[in-house]
Amino acid sequence: MLKRPRALLGSLAAAAVMALAPMSGAVADTYWQCVPFARLISGVQIYGDAYTWWRQAVGKYETGVTPKAGAVLCFKPTGKMRLGHVAVVSQVLTDRVIQITHANWSRIGGTRGQIEKDVTVIDVSPSGDWSQVKVWYDPVRDLGSSVYPTHGFIYQDAKAVRVANSHLNTAQNAAIAVAQGAASQVASAVRPGAGPLSLLSQAADSTDRIAALIQAATQMQPPAESN
Repeated sequence: MLKRPRALLGSLAAAAVMALAPMSGAVADTYWQCVPFARLISGVQIYGDAYTWWRQAVGKYETGVTPKAGAVLCFKPTGKMRLGHVAVVSQVLTDRVIQITHANWSRIGGTRGQIEKDVTVIDVSPSGDWSQVKVWYDPVRDLGSSVYPTHGFIYQDAKAVRVANSHLNTAQNAAIAVAQGAASQVASAVRPGAGPLSLLSQAADSTDRIAALIQAATQMQPPAESN
């Protein structure tokens, strides 16, 4: 029914390594808001603040509480996040663990407005309906301690999928070029004098943590609180 955690380590390791180098999107100096970024890579053509997307989707797109790759996860507004938030599902790992790609969430290097690719989100709702989630927060290298309420998922239509794939390929190619050019700087930024083996060790640590979270989720247990 659910994928075993060890079967997921390959993709998680890749995500962990990428997370060591903050990804700033197709244009390195661009400050991205979550709404235009989600619209760009999902192809879901909804405008306005993130908290309005769920209402606007009625009659235009299918919605639901089952995660699917390419769908937009809609967060409800909260005191900390009064305009809500939208993120695009990168892949579904289990029925309670997904990865998302989104913008303007973590402070990376003390800066907001950056893109994070393939970060972990876990459903912690009592009934498993994705109404409450925890989201990876880069500064602590773990899930944040906050629980966020969500509406659910807005699903792409066929045309949106084609448009999104085209845009995402372009963004990924640009990001790869940026990452390759900055590879030597990443090692020293993570830790002075750090080399490739040190980076891989840190990536492994992140991967082990995510695997443990997946194990907890597959056993229908809420993940441990993060400090």
